[in-house]
Formats: sequence, C-alpha cells, structure tokens
Amino acid sequence: MTVKEILAPIETEMQLFEVRFKESMKSKVPLLDKITQYIIRRKGKQMRPMFLFLTAKMLGEINDKTYQSASLVELLHTASLVHDDVVDDANERRGFFSVNALWKNKIAVLVGDFMLSRVLLHSLENDNIRALQIVARAVREMSEGELLQIEKARRLDITEEVYFDVIRQKTASLIATVCEAAAASVDREDMAPRLRQFGELVGLAFQIKDDIFDYGTAGNIGKPTGNDIRERKITLPLIYALEHSDKATRKELMNIVKRHNEEKFYVNKAIQLVRDAGGIEYCHQRMIELKNQALDLLTDIPDSPSKRSLIGLVEYTIDREK
Repeated sequence: MTVKEILAPIETEMQLFEVRFKESMKSKVPLLDKITQYIIRRKGKQMRPMFLFLTAKMLGEINDKTYQSASLVELLHTASLVHDDVVDDANERRGFFSVNALWKNKIAVLVGDFMLSRVLLHSLENDNIRALQIVARAVREMSEGELLQIEKARRLDITEEVYFDVIRQKTASLIATVCEAAAASVDREDMAPRLRQFGELVGLAFQIKDDIFDYGTAGNIGKPTGNDIRERKITLPLIYALEHSDKATRKELMNIVKRHNEEKFYVNKAIQLVRDAGGIEYCHQRMIELKNQALDLLTDIPDSPSKRSLIGLVEYTIDREK
C-alpha cells in the first residue's frame, strides 16, 4: 500500500490533528513560538499519529480523547528528538538543521522541557489521567534505554539480549505506548495490553530495519552509511557477526570499532566483514519474524478499512527504503 492508501481511512482525522497539535505547541514567548513552528514545518511522515488513529478506528470510534492522546505522544516524541540531538551533538535532523545547531544546546534543552511540560498540562487540563499514565511510562523507559545503551557502549559488551532490552525501551516503547493509548482512548481497555504488545513488536522490527540500513540491505548493498560504527554503536548486525565469526575476524572488528571507527577505509572493511558473516540476512530474518508476530495479534479483530491500513502501515515500515 502507498502512504496515500494507508491514510485514506483517517485522512480527515489527521488533518484535524495537525490543527490541534499546532495549538498544543503555542506559547506567548516569541522565541519559543518561532522554534516550535520551525519544528512543526519539518516534521516527518508522522507514523506515530497514523498508528494511533488507525488503531483507535479499528477498535472503536475516534473521539476527543483520541486526539488528546495523539498530541501527548507527538509532544513526547518531538521532545525526545530535540533532547537526543543535544545528547548526540547532532547538527541535522531529516536533512535540516537541528534545533541545537540553530539555537544552541541550552535553548534546545529548554524547548524539549517545554514540550514535556505541555504533555503534563495537556493531560491534566483535559482530565485524561489514563493517557498520562501510559505516556509517563514511555518517558521512563526511553530514558532507561538510552542510559543502558550508553553504559554498555562504554565497555562494548552488548549481547543480543542486551541489545533487545535497549531497543525495547528506547524505541519500541513509544510505538507500544501509541497503540495502548489508542485502545484506551476508545474505551477498549480489554484490548490495551494486546495492542501494546503489537506496538512493541512493530517497534522492534522498525529499529532493526534502521540498523540494517547502516550496513546495506540483504540482497541489495544499497548505500551503507557506517554511522553506527563511527559512533561505536553495537547494533544487531555487528553483534551477530561478532558471535558467528572466527577469533581473528572478531578481533579485527573490535579493533576497528575501538581504534579506527572514524577512518573510512576501516569502516567500509567492517561493513564488509559484517555482511560476509551473514549479519544482514540474520537481521532481516529477525525483523520479518517480529513483524509476523505483530500481525498475528490482529488476526481475530474484525476486518475493516482501518485494519487493512494498519497492516499496510506495518508492511510499509518494514519495506521502506529510508
């Protein structure tokens, strides 16, 4: 399915959400208003609101709480991106200058804090405590995941088990939150745990797809970036290669990550070693397994345009080229 086809059942809702989300970001401080407008103009595909509205519509009738939940999650996600760019000292976000690149770290941190405060106030002003409970758990898990990754990256001792712990908290928890909040917003608490699990599985597959991009895709080398190696990030393709290579190859890979991670020749060599070890094929296999487990959770939910689009959105996140 194309993005346009996926959006068809929720096109009106997404348009209204755009208006409401802009309202939730408004401030009386001119500088803050200028920065939030800059962020809004450069937002991505808005996959998370799409997941939320399609899930909600598949289970019930979209209502005011659904829009509130979508705003809460998008505020949290945007705040996390602004803070991540500060933590990573990143100057670009989706091909545009990051907030910290244009307005420096201090202002970027305060902008992220403002958005987190809007999460709290927006939920309290609308007496939507249930949505706040769900979103607050995501804040905790995302922070714990980031810190766990930093801790393990220092020692370069990330196993596959630890890797999944990190991405479950750091990435998958937000999509899990989206789907759980969607179910709760349409009074389907009976389905909330299942949809949370669905979102977590999709989030895990989504992150593995990102990790594959860094090394080139299975059967199609593409244009690997090697950024994870440069940043000494131990992701699943490298973990698999380290665990399934001979001693000499393991030693060479670790030497590159530790000592030559900024040299193009060595980065490209590491990418090739990971490919030769079957790291990309293994990751692709795990990603498909996770996707299928997620879709299995939707099997007994009645067919509808929203359900078909939700399945299409899952497929799109796995098949995307960037």
